Amino acid sequence: MHSNGYNVYKNNSINYASKEQLLLMLVDGAVKFCKIARQAIVDNDIKKAHDALTRTQDIFTELMVSLDTSVGEWAVQLFRVYDFIKERLFQANMSKSLEIVDEILPLVEDINETWHEAYKRSKK
Repeated sequence: MHSNGYNVYKNNSINYASKEQLLLMLVDGAVKFCKIARQAIVDNDIKKAHDALTRTQDIFTELMVSLDTSVGEWAVQLFRVYDFIKERLFQANMSKSLEIVDEILPLVEDINETWHEAYKRSKK
């Protein structure tokens, strides 16, 4: 019964979130799943690592699709960063490489922090 209530709450929080809040949920999810993937690789849990890396890739695909590259060069550059991360995540998934995940995770965390900071500044 509680999980059903939680699912309703979770769905409502997504359905009624602003575009900015949805973006923050995506970048938070990217960090979360990248960390889950890292730990799964350490634990040699191949399926869990694959699932988490795939979810992280899917998040970056969504970020790329939602990015309006006509607004300026910064958006084009950000698209390239997202594409680079997505490609490295694919490579990490193919080889279950901890080194690649350790290379990418700080970038994912930086993107998360940047979007959270931009959101805070936009609310001032």
